[in-house]
Amino acid sequence: MTSRDGAPKLGGNAAADAPTERQDVARRLLDSSETLSYDPVREVDWETPLDTAYHGASPEWSTLYGTGYWADMTPEQQRELTRQEAASVASTGIWFEMILQQMMLRDFYAKDPTDPAFQWALTEIADECRHSIMFARGAAKLRAPAYRPSRVTIELGRAFKTIAFGEAAYAAILVAEEVLDVMQRDWMRDERVVPFVRTVNNIHVVEESRHMRFAREEARARMKGAGRLRKQINAVVVAAASYVIVRSMVSKQVYANAGLDADRAIREAKANEHHKSLLRSGCSGLMEFLDSAGLLTKASAWFYKRANLI
Repeated sequence: MTSRDGAPKLGGNAAADAPTERQDVARRLLDSSETLSYDPVREVDWETPLDTAYHGASPEWSTLYGTGYWADMTPEQQRELTRQEAASVASTGIWFEMILQQMMLRDFYAKDPTDPAFQWALTEIADECRHSIMFARGAAKLRAPAYRPSRVTIELGRAFKTIAFGEAAYAAILVAEEVLDVMQRDWMRDERVVPFVRTVNNIHVVEESRHMRFAREEARARMKGAGRLRKQINAVVVAAASYVIVRSMVSKQVYANAGLDADRAIREAKANEHHKSLLRSGCSGLMEFLDSAGLLTKASAWFYKRANLI
């Protein structure tokens, strides 16, 4: 099945020049999923009460780390802030994983169920369902409220999941997963982070690595043979979606909920060069991939710069 411009749709037949390669990737991912997957209900320690002597995330990833406000905070305030920030990132992850699930279900609707890619899509959706429940329980255990994107962001997400297909859908999925992966790889190894959060991060990193592999393969395949106009349009769509996702990860409400002066915190976080540098360095590989796939253009770079990804 093809899109209106003649390009193969996400979830349809493989790219015309390499159908076997696409199926082989899906088969390998299915095999990996059977070999190494986790059940968060059993793997995560949900019973032990929260130990507030721990951070919720590596402090270096806090939006205030390196600022004057961070230096003025007590260790208790610093730990509470990282717990609220970790809960906000988890909540944003749930929001985008729900978008991801809807896009994949729509794009694989009524396709060949014997295709390994079809079976992998259902496996990935099942993973994302477990991850969302895991993130929700984790945020609650961190004693955080429900952090939701702004109403405008929610409606933009609703529009994106309705109209995005092909490389635009998969590249946006990849950006969201890669940014979260960069953070969580640090958090899961950091003994300053509360143990149950480290377990949550480890589960997500292991299972999302397969999702990112599939997203890269699909985005690259969809871009083969794409015309200049299509590349330019999709590059901007992906970049705009990425900007919204990244800017939504840490809610402004975390500062008040951590007992801080919200106005000062928001002002200093916005100007925090340390946090911006972490994002740029962590996402350098992602930007290289988007460039190689034809999805990093002059127009799209404007959004990535605004999101501090380049």
